[in-house]
Amino acid sequence: MIEIKHAKKRYGNVRALDGLNLTLDNGKIIGIAGENGSGKSTLLKCIAGVSRIDAGQILIDGQAANRRRADDIAYLPDADLFYPYFTAAELFTFYESQFADFQMAKAREALAFLQVDPSIKLKRLSKGNRGRVKMAATLGREARYYLMDEPFSGMDPLVRTDLVKGLIRFIDLERQTLILSTHELREVETLLDELVVLHGGTSLAHRTLEEVREESGMDSVDWMTSLMKMEKLR
Repeated sequence: MIEIKHAKKRYGNVRALDGLNLTLDNGKIIGIAGENGSGKSTLLKCIAGVSRIDAGQILIDGQAANRRRADDIAYLPDADLFYPYFTAAELFTFYESQFADFQMAKAREALAFLQVDPSIKLKRLSKGNRGRVKMAATLGREARYYLMDEPFSGMDPLVRTDLVKGLIRFIDLERQTLILSTHELREVETLLDELVVLHGGTSLAHRTLEEVREESGMDSVDWMTSLMKMEKLR
């Protein structure tokens, strides 16, 4: 379980997280959505221990989130050029040297499923194929928690469909949890168990997808759009 309690994070005068409270249960696929600047990337960085909160707590299975929890968390940042001079094969070898839970066979299987040549340097791949390599490397870990920041950003619909299938195939929800931020809600809606909507560094709503449909009669995108409109009218 990941617990976020009154978490605050500033960048200068900008409040990226503003007293955020959330509880994210194990064995779920949870989407983090919201407008640009709502705190999505900051939240994932702070859970991963890449960035520290200024106040409050983030607890992972009861222990404070920090870089020492890296064995429990496989974090996929939103950076496009990801070790650009590595080939996919070299990237996997590097991951194997850094993470005790990295499974080379699993990473290679994921890359083969996503249909990327492991011998081409990342800088020479299209953005979509670089995204596939990043995802395969992340899925090669056997972590309890996978955090993925905008894994489908800038990719065409066919690529996103392949990546969504990869997520389903290579994560075991009996013992693992996936938390992803995304603007591509329509593509991932069928994947999600829960959706968190952030606004101004706080949680505007946290619902299961079943609750969204039953309470609103809308899909996730229309529901989130209506929430944002009501919030702006306040």
